Amino acid sequence: MLDAHPHLLERKLYLGKHIPLGGTAHQAGTARFGNDPKTSVLDLDCKAHELDNLYVTDASFFPSIGAVNPTLTIIANALRVADHIGERLGTGAAVRSGNR
Repeated sequence: MLDAHPHLLERKLYLGKHIPLGGTAHQAGTARFGNDPKTSVLDLDCKAHELDNLYVTDASFFPSIGAVNPTLTIIANALRVADHIGERLGTGAAVRSGNR
């Protein structure tokens, strides 16, 4: 028989503690953004410092993870970056609003 029932972890494991492999966490901070290419992978528009056509808009750009689910922040940032890319391409925010 497969042991597929959910496993609950003690609440104290989620509050600034080391979460075991069976725990859950939002991964972030693997491609930090900033002004200095020596300390960050992406610029403030989430474009790779060394590549002109690579943008990263998942949770990687966060310096670290917050205390809440990051989904809405990721979505807001992706829309901000999309507007920036639209401006670079000369289309501005018209692409997102559907007005070309």
